[in-house]
Amino acid sequence: MALNLSQKKEVVAELADVAAKAHSLIAAEYAGTTVEQMTAMRKKARENGVYLKVVKNTLAARAVEGTEFECTKEALVGPLLYAFSTEEPGAAGRLIKEFAKGNDKLQPKVVAVGGQVYPASHVEVLASLPTLEQALSMLARVLAEPATMFARAVKAVGEQQGGGEAAPAEPAAAEAEA
Repeated sequence: MALNLSQKKEVVAELADVAAKAHSLIAAEYAGTTVEQMTAMRKKARENGVYLKVVKNTLAARAVEGTEFECTKEALVGPLLYAFSTEEPGAAGRLIKEFAKGNDKLQPKVVAVGGQVYPASHVEVLASLPTLEQALSMLARVLAEPATMFARAVKAVGEQQGGGEAAPAEPAAAEAEA
């Protein structure tokens, strides 16, 4: 189904808005993917904060102009599925990696993060990034570690000093000598 000019402008505007706010982009070849697989991928994408869209490359190239994903314009060749991570950088990578395991027809072609284009193999790197909850728990652990180490040191010093109490044998020995 061909789009008229106003529909194309709407698609470009929508993609440009998403690209301006997105953390990362993965463009993947999807030829040979079944309707059921695409439906499942779209559902999972909505749940994980990934904007998933199949659009003509010329429209995608216009949409990414002026964004950090403009660097991908030269690599947008062939039938591509665009996955923009809108909530956390690794979400699109995890989505594409998960669905590529069960579908050898889904092949990542372009990975872009922070204005840099990376080879398709960087999907693994992007997918290995921690989620927001994981990153926050790692930060909390790092921030709590100095206090934990200090408490252990104080406890060890206290145990070496006899727990901070005078030993009962010393006063009795001092009275016996007098």
